[in-house]
Amino acid sequence: MGYALSILIGIPLAIALASSKLLSRTLYPLLVIVQSTPIVAVAPIIVVVMGAGDLPRVFITFLIAFFPIVVSCVTGLLATPEELVELSRSLGAPRSREYRNIRLPYAIPHLFSALRISITLAVIGAVVAEFVAAEKGLGYFINFSTSMFQVPQAFAALMMLVVISLVLFHLIGMLQKLLFPWSLPKGQPA
Repeated sequence: MGYALSILIGIPLAIALASSKLLSRTLYPLLVIVQSTPIVAVAPIIVVVMGAGDLPRVFITFLIAFFPIVVSCVTGLLATPEELVELSRSLGAPRSREYRNIRLPYAIPHLFSALRISITLAVIGAVVAEFVAAEKGLGYFINFSTSMFQVPQAFAALMMLVVISLVLFHLIGMLQKLLFPWSLPKGQPA
């Protein structure tokens, strides 16, 4: 859920940042500050403020996955060849069409790189949230197992987390290959 929120909020924010130099100069430093703050240090505070339910887990997952999506999407949007943008403007295309037909297609490879990176970070965020305050989940299980000195169980849960992260990483690659095969660089595994 936090990962989906990071996509739903991150992509429109990236479009806004790429569209406005003022907004970019204003918000980008704040995003860097949020990303630089260690999530492990902030997680207990988030749990105290939001309670011990699912909301802190969703929020922590969102925080950790959000930054790569925004930064990579902005990079892709701004990597569009200026000649195409100028041609679009000279033909009188509205800004919305410029983004939909020119800038967003150029941003697809950058966006999918970010989605791959952030899906693994989202798993980390969920586990950190479960370490801090949860009564179920693999993070909770690892925490409980190590507190009882049951190291083999903790390693088994850790291996499950690795498998989950790898499967999700490859699912994003398969989604890119299925929806946007032209966006994969030659030789890149899916």
